[in-house]
Amino acid sequence: MKFTKRAILSLQPDPSRDLYVWDDELPGFGLRIKPTSVRSFMVQYRNHCGVSRRLTVGRLGVFTVDEARTLGKRILADVTKGGDPAAQRSEDRCAMSVRQLCQAYLEAAKHGLILGKRGQAKKDSTLYVDRGRITRHILPLLGNRRVRDLTAPDIVRFMRSVAAGNTATDVKTRLRGRAIVKGGRGTAARTVGLLGGILSFAVAEGVITTNPARGIKRPADQRREVRLSLEQYRALGKALAISLTDGENPTAILAIKLLALTGCRRVTTKAR
Repeated sequence: MKFTKRAILSLQPDPSRDLYVWDDELPGFGLRIKPTSVRSFMVQYRNHCGVSRRLTVGRLGVFTVDEARTLGKRILADVTKGGDPAAQRSEDRCAMSVRQLCQAYLEAAKHGLILGKRGQAKKDSTLYVDRGRITRHILPLLGNRRVRDLTAPDIVRFMRSVAAGNTATDVKTRLRGRAIVKGGRGTAARTVGLLGGILSFAVAEGVITTNPARGIKRPADQRREVRLSLEQYRALGKALAISLTDGENPTAILAIKLLALTGCRRVTTKAR
């Protein structure tokens, strides 16, 4: 039949099954009427392997007949060039998101499969910090993006957003705990470094072929000199005492005490 809005609305649904009607003007362009009376335009074709495919174009009401036919022509033209629009749409829906990639990364790191410095598995304390940066910065800004769609400009914009404090927040973490997230240049640099590592993991897993974060210039960390007050020294002493009773390395604790009490620091001398 020739598709017009009046002709389509005159068709009655079958209460037991979907009803398919085909357009006389464009071979492969049709209409599916569900038992619920929902009418959707569609195309049917065979791909380069000879497999029959059906692809929904859109509902009547969202698209006019002419709009749907025009879109149907484009889809069928893609098929004649060797494309498979139905398979591409399915692949797009299943494409890994940044959120899913981060979950896979943390799971691999949990099992010691992500190596850090010196080729060793990441420590629990490092993973704790990584989770925080992923949760507070990466997921809010990039979580719903598809990994394969990320570009270097996207990473740069992400870095600038974190540096500008766009992910700043104050959240409750435990019964009486808080996480005050401020962002800033240093946080942006470290988070982009983590994101680059996550994307390198994606390359290794075959999710993407190149790392879009490679070569991105990050802000230099701004180091601060801090002088402890008498109260802070007392707090440090108490913390070290607790660590000692908790089974931490006593040699490391004694070294920290020595540095704190003697003010030892790295000294460089110029050759004469």
